[in-house]
Amino acid sequence: MLKVKDIERIPVDCTMTEFVGTTVLDTIGLVIPGVTPALLEQMNLSKAYPSLGLISSRTGAAGQINAVDEAVKSTNTEVVSIELPRDTKGWGGHGNFIIIGGENVSDVRRAVEIALEYTGKYAGELYISEAGHLEFTFSANAGQALNMAFNAPIGKAFGFFCGSPAAIGLVMADLAVKSSPVEIIKYMTPDKGTSHSNEVIVAVTGDASAVKNAVLTARETGLKLLISLGSYPETPSVPYLR
Repeated sequence: MLKVKDIERIPVDCTMTEFVGTTVLDTIGLVIPGVTPALLEQMNLSKAYPSLGLISSRTGAAGQINAVDEAVKSTNTEVVSIELPRDTKGWGGHGNFIIIGGENVSDVRRAVEIALEYTGKYAGELYISEAGHLEFTFSANAGQALNMAFNAPIGKAFGFFCGSPAAIGLVMADLAVKSSPVEIIKYMTPDKGTSHSNEVIVAVTGDASAVKNAVLTARETGLKLLISLGSYPETPSVPYLR
């Protein structure tokens, strides 16, 4: 029987071959060199790759998906599954569970490493307070992961804004779309497209400068509204959108 003293002997620095690394937002990166065929069959993935990379977190979604998007662009891998669990450690939004597939385990491991690196950057546009949260992301060149998750046209600019409580998200989206000539490609609410999270999420595409301006307008609006609830949000990294 496992005892507390036995658990305390497990080192924080994991040496398992499946372990790749961790980063902000309770994000962990793992790799499975050869998935058990019986398990692979039950997973019902879009393609049954022998080697799988896993990105999973308690908090955040768009940032990690954008990070994985960058990772698969530069490696011989592809995204085979994206899920948004109802989580955010008890707050209003999602975590994420992303599976990357590849024929070569070294390619898959490298993709997970790149995704962890980019997650550290993109986490800078996640703002969390006692009352709610905001999340933003931008890509000048959307790839497979953003297409799978948000219907982003591959090769075009992509913007994402999310606000919790949900009413903040809707006002953010309205003013952002009014500010720039962008096309809405995804609209998500507590009952539509989310795991019943307390958010409104909007994704847009269009000219890169217009998309970026829409995201910045959403951020400015969202921060004012979230702060009006009585506390200032924090971000786990450095804001990167200018």
